[in-house]
Amino acid sequence: MGGERGGSRNGELSFADLMEYTEWERGKWHEWLRKNGSDALKVSAGPHGDGRFESVGDVMRHIFSAEKRYVERLAERPMTDAASVPKDDVEALFQFGAQSRKELREFIETLPAAQWDALKEFKLMNSTLSASPRKIIAHVLMHEIRHWAQIGTMLRLSGMKDDFHDFLFSPVMGGELRRGEAKA
Repeated sequence: MGGERGGSRNGELSFADLMEYTEWERGKWHEWLRKNGSDALKVSAGPHGDGRFESVGDVMRHIFSAEKRYVERLAERPMTDAASVPKDDVEALFQFGAQSRKELREFIETLPAAQWDALKEFKLMNSTLSASPRKIIAHVLMHEIRHWAQIGTMLRLSGMKDDFHDFLFSPVMGGELRRGEAKA
């Protein structure tokens, strides 16, 4: 599979690294939302969106449903309708996310090496997309990272903030952040 399952080698960032980071990120947000309550899920996305997402809960459901639906497209399975997942229920959202991640992991672990770069064609809304599984999986992981950053901004703008979520401060690839212990 060209090293997709494994960790970083020869200075390369792998899907395993990005999955570990996004799982750490999910864990931090899950913990924060449990502590701060589901009202945070109702925080508005603001007046200038594209109409698809009105709240933090909408964006979270979108993160997990996009992951699930891209795997379903790649595996040529029927598409899940995520509308039944409540956007105002922290546990239901993260259970949906756990299921989508399980399916992504299984897909990555079982896709034959020869298929990673084979182009597949899909209908997306009113367009047709042609992309390889490698590109789609990279998109799914970067898509999640981008949306968590948007959620962090939405919450900060409404007066709710959390700790650092940057890749640099995550446990991925080693290292650690020790507050108040800067070396000269």
